[in-house]
Amino acid sequence: MNETPDPFGTRELRDRVLRAWAESPARFREDANTEEDHALGGYRDRVVIELAQNAADAATRAGVPGRLRLTLRDGVLTAANTGAPLDASGVEALSTLRASAKRDETDAVGRFGVGFAAVVAVTDAPAIASRRPADRPGEGVGDGSADGPGGGVVGVEWSLARARELVRGMPGLADELERRAGQVPLLRLPFASADPPGVPDGFDTVVRLPLRDAAVNGVRRQLAQAGPALMLALPALEAVEIDDGGTVRTITAERGAPDAVTIDGVVWHTAEAHGAVPPELLADRPTEERSRPVWQVRWALPEGGLPDGTPAVVHAPTPSDEPLDLPALLVASFPLAPDRRHVAPGPLTDFLVDQAAAAYETLLRVRSGTPPLLDLVPGPVGAGELDARLRRAVLERLPEAPLLPHRTRGRDAVALDAPPAFVDLLAEDGVLPGLLPPGWPARSPALAALGVRRVELADVIDELAAVDREPAWWHRVYGTLAGAATDDLGALPVPLADGGGDDDRVGHAGRVGHAGRVVRGPRGLLIADEVDPAGLDALGLRFVHPGAVHPLLVRLGAVEAGPRAVLADPAVRAAVEGSFQDEDPGAVAEAVLGLVSEARIEPGEEPWLADLALPAEDGDLYPAGELLLPGSPLRGLMADDAPFGVVDGATLERWGPGPLAAAGVLDGFALARAEDVNLTGVADDAETLELDDEDRWADEALARIGPQDLPPLVPEFQAVRDLELVEDWTAALRLLAGPPWRAAVVEPAHVALHDGRRVAVPSYTAWWLGRHPVLDGRRPGEFRLPGDGDDALDGLYDAAPDGLDEHFLLALGVRTSLLDLLDEPGGAQELLDRLGDPARTVARAQLGGLWTALADAPDAAVQPPDRVRAVVDGEVEVVDAADALVLDGPDLLPLLAGQPLVIAARGRDARLAELLDLPLASDEVPGVVGSAGEKRPVPQAARAVLPGAPATYLAHERLIVDGQELSWWAGDGEVHASGPAGLARALAWTTGNWPDRLLLEAVLRDPGSLPDLQAESDLES
Repeated sequence: MNETPDPFGTRELRDRVLRAWAESPARFREDANTEEDHALGGYRDRVVIELAQNAADAATRAGVPGRLRLTLRDGVLTAANTGAPLDASGVEALSTLRASAKRDETDAVGRFGVGFAAVVAVTDAPAIASRRPADRPGEGVGDGSADGPGGGVVGVEWSLARARELVRGMPGLADELERRAGQVPLLRLPFASADPPGVPDGFDTVVRLPLRDAAVNGVRRQLAQAGPALMLALPALEAVEIDDGGTVRTITAERGAPDAVTIDGVVWHTAEAHGAVPPELLADRPTEERSRPVWQVRWALPEGGLPDGTPAVVHAPTPSDEPLDLPALLVASFPLAPDRRHVAPGPLTDFLVDQAAAAYETLLRVRSGTPPLLDLVPGPVGAGELDARLRRAVLERLPEAPLLPHRTRGRDAVALDAPPAFVDLLAEDGVLPGLLPPGWPARSPALAALGVRRVELADVIDELAAVDREPAWWHRVYGTLAGAATDDLGALPVPLADGGGDDDRVGHAGRVGHAGRVVRGPRGLLIADEVDPAGLDALGLRFVHPGAVHPLLVRLGAVEAGPRAVLADPAVRAAVEGSFQDEDPGAVAEAVLGLVSEARIEPGEEPWLADLALPAEDGDLYPAGELLLPGSPLRGLMADDAPFGVVDGATLERWGPGPLAAAGVLDGFALARAEDVNLTGVADDAETLELDDEDRWADEALARIGPQDLPPLVPEFQAVRDLELVEDWTAALRLLAGPPWRAAVVEPAHVALHDGRRVAVPSYTAWWLGRHPVLDGRRPGEFRLPGDGDDALDGLYDAAPDGLDEHFLLALGVRTSLLDLLDEPGGAQELLDRLGDPARTVARAQLGGLWTALADAPDAAVQPPDRVRAVVDGEVEVVDAADALVLDGPDLLPLLAGQPLVIAARGRDARLAELLDLPLASDEVPGVVGSAGEKRPVPQAARAVLPGAPATYLAHERLIVDGQELSWWAGDGEVHASGPAGLARALAWTTGNWPDRLLLEAVLRDPGSLPDLQAESDLES
């Protein structure tokens, strides 16, 4: 039998290992544990990557393009690669776990020779074959013309079964092998291959891994995950071909430009840095790592962003377990912990974090000057500790990096969230240095991370006040802001035409087209519409310069000002109020009267115009409201000392009576008009209508309405002014009874309450007239309507004089009826006062009704009178109240001869006594019955008339009470009577049927007449 060639010295390696294990079984355990740790720990699920890494190192050593073919078929994974073939030192490295043959190769990816341990996790019989033996570097064995035994292909293999057999036969290891359930350090015992795997054409080395059944799917998954990240981590590879059971795909990498790699047609931009590691940073690193003092970082980013499936981890250089959530791939020579999956902390890692941050800044320049740059700016929260440190290091650099348009640094840039056209205009005009162009999201956290200062639109608007530009430029500004939120534009600067007011002045516009000052905010500014601003200079109005007018200004509160709108401007009112102090009051009057004429204002519509200074005939200036037109009827009505002048003739000729009357010059009484008058405010003098006794009117109106939680309002208020200056009231009332003043008298004021109700109260004008002696020198309330059908007030009130219609008189307060009088506040007191006036005449027939009505008035509240109108022995007299009694029973009358009595209808006596503070008659009469009575039945005829009559009564021959003979008495609760007349009255009173007393008396006298008497009563009803 031919002995298998052993070009790699595997026999010597095995013997050395077996001797060591025999001499020290602990060494066996150590090697077994170490291999298991690598296979199941740091290199778990790494077989494809480690095979690719070895292929990259082989290509680097040979100085050839790296190509790798990975094939998975029938449960066998093969990896064919180009480059330096396997040699004896390589086999020794693979079999010693921690003695890499590449320790002197500074550009090698693998550094410690342990990556091959990844195969142990998937196979029990790995094998490697190369076209040339490598017992001496660079020297081949055989001609390399054929594959297989004797064809120039040599190989090495490892076998779990053969390794177990060798170990099982060694003294002292069998028991340990049993305890380990047959697990031996597979890679420590290499064997020369008697039948090495074939090396495909075009490749130099092949690795053959027969996979365990359980490992096939995991390897297939690793093959599927292989992609651009593999090519970037292993730059020595130019192509990786993956054949998974017939489905073949090839990953290619073209490395032409120094800062870009094209992988499968996609350009990946890269930023790299490398250099020597300062020795002091390696002091805590392993010895063999210190022998390779170089560092390297590489960032990679495809033009369309990282593809799906790219491992979001740090590559060191192959994937680690350190998460990296930055939007680019990082390959860096970070030192790894013993588990080979995590970056080891220490000075070297700190150094590389800084270098990686600097390289990332370089990578960002790929997208510098464009908004997609922001996608690469890291956020503040890292996916892990290393990721967070990288982010912090990057973010510290960004504000100083010239990454923004025009190579602007972030700390020098400004972002504005505003309409793009507006941003363009500002950038074009250089108004805001460092302003980012449109398209840069001002509120992006990435911009803030770059150090960009964000400014709000409202702040920029405020700063524009200092900009000196022509009106046309401002018009362009307004156009660009047409779609912006109005909340941000309140202080938008606006250039005024010459003659604008001095308030809010912030600068000057260019003097093109007579531009004036620039003011902040369009609200309240005027845009000329059918008016000529040039004629209104004296009023201090603020007109927008015509060259800057834009619809946006109207949306922001500027007013398209026709004559009425201009007249409503506060500046006009201020000019009117200050017209007496103005240097040229004539110019103010000219401007205001021109607006009044054009606006066609009605007299009284704008009452504040009455303050306008106008010339009078006597040469002095008067407020318009104190001037009369020459033909005004007021000239003959007012008192001599009334403060009125007559308007100057030239002014009258210039404007005519219409505009002058609209401005307040009086052709008749002045009308005051207002909206939403606060009654509470007027009553408390917090608001003024400039009317005589207006607070008293408001107080009385509030009393009529009653308590309210919120102040009542009069939505539409009107009143006649200057009533207190009238002297000739006969003529004045005739004037007031006609239009336009009549409505202010006869129409009540409607008060709106906050619960939605409306309550009518007397108008101010009617109220004032009703409380002054304007009707024949007396108050209107001292008269009653002439010819009124209610005669209850006859004698108490005189008939109103002729000449005024009933409706007008009613509004003045002329009395209409007793009930209306008692319904008015104070009406009961007025009635009582007039009843106590001896000058008034009241008929006997009226008096009982008046007292009854007063007692029936539900809200009557009076002061007890000093004098009352009473009945004395049948005659009506005015007597001292102290002498009067309120009659509360007719049986008392014979006992009260000569006594003044106040008599009302039955049932009102107690109420009337309380109102008048008078005693009841029954309380003043002893009522002692001095005769004996005989109890008798009430006649059946009487009971037929009065079903409620008592069954018996006390009959007296002569009924004596308090020493006087009476016909009946009921004061002690019993019915006493003497004769039919007395019994009829006693029964009628005690049963509450007093009107039936005469009928009852007739029946008692003649019981047979009852049917006829009842028939007669029916005729009455």
